[in-house]
This record gives sequence, C-alpha cells and structure tokens, in this order.
Amino acid sequence: MIVVRNTFQVKFGRMKEAVVLMKENVARAVAAGGKPGRLMTDITGPFYTLVLELEFESLADADKNASSMMKLPGWQEAYQKFAALVDSGRRDIFSVVG
Repeated sequence: MIVVRNTFQVKFGRMKEAVVLMKENVARAVAAGGKPGRLMTDITGPFYTLVLELEFESLADADKNASSMMKLPGWQEAYQKFAALVDSGRRDIFSVVG
C-alpha cells in the first residue's frame, strides 16, 4: 500500500476558496472512478496548510491515477484556479508497513 500526501501552502485568507476548489476536483475524480482520498486543513503548524492524502496499491497505480485525472474534462481549468490560490506545495509518498 502506498500513501501519496500532497501538501499545499495556501495564500493567506484564501483557504475557504481552496477547499471548495479541491472538493470539486476530488468529486470530479471520484465520478470518474478515482478514490476519494482524505482532505485535511491545519490545526497546528504552518498556517493555511491544505493536505490531500490518497491511497494506492502501488506506485504504478498512483501514476496511472494521476495521468487519468489530468485528462478529465475541466481538470486543467480547475487546476489553474486552484494553483492561483497556492504559494507552494510538496508531495510525499509513503509505503505503509503496518
């Protein structure tokens, strides 16, 4: 099992907008057969942190999912809107061992 954690530092005061857009993109992915994942916001740590975690059976499945999501109708436009709300981001990939 693989966990992909996408962490975004959202621009100050823009978290509500970012969450709405991310929820729309997650719904778009789920409608196309993708996994719903888990969407989280900060309680401690750097302010305005938004995290999307997704689980996959393998790295190959994660890569296949990413490729297919980017081809969904409306995904590119939604991504551009979301990206405008983000200062920075990172992706961590973990192997679940227990």
